Amino acid sequence: MNSRDATLRQRALKVFRYLEKEFGRPACPLHFKTTEQLTVAVILSAQCTDDRVNLVTPVLFERLPDMPTLATADLSELEKLIYSTGFYRNKARNIQALARILVAEHGGKIPRDFETLVTLPGIGRKTANVVMAEAFGEAPGITVDTHVKRIAKLLNFSKSDNAVVVERDLMQIYPKKYWRDLPLLLIFHGRKTCIARRPKCADCRIRRFCPSAKPA
Repeated sequence: MNSRDATLRQRALKVFRYLEKEFGRPACPLHFKTTEQLTVAVILSAQCTDDRVNLVTPVLFERLPDMPTLATADLSELEKLIYSTGFYRNKARNIQALARILVAEHGGKIPRDFETLVTLPGIGRKTANVVMAEAFGEAPGITVDTHVKRIAKLLNFSKSDNAVVVERDLMQIYPKKYWRDLPLLLIFHGRKTCIARRPKCADCRIRRFCPSAKPA
């Protein structure tokens, strides 16, 4: 490791530690009872707030609590139940296609395998990373959403707008033991302080480590 890489990693670890002091060990903000419900909730969270998803899922899971019921549900009913999360038709199709494959090939359960997960309908790297971390306590990668991508760029941890590239860059900077908590800390920081259009740089706990911080 050259001195530049070492300095970057030192700064990155300080960012993590300061955010950890502020937020503690972060918990998944989505509400769920089973791994399958978590997966559905993460699919619904695309282009939607966690708060909105948490308003929708209690009714959804009361009516359609598991993969067998989702697999055989009337598609129009499923669409109505998730309507307010946006892109409801596409999400409903993906959820039902996922449910049918899981029932047919995996006993109605989410497989504990990242490479299998990313082949399933509605599940990309982001969803697979969340499911592996929150349901199985494993972190094969780093979850990258819009907050993580934006803040990683502001911190000069990555120069890319591509989520896969940002994930790779962060994985090169942070040791594996940080991969589960890092994205949640950055997400919480993005919601509270580093807000996209009105960042509160004067109140930022990691301001000293951010090359993009605005002057006080």
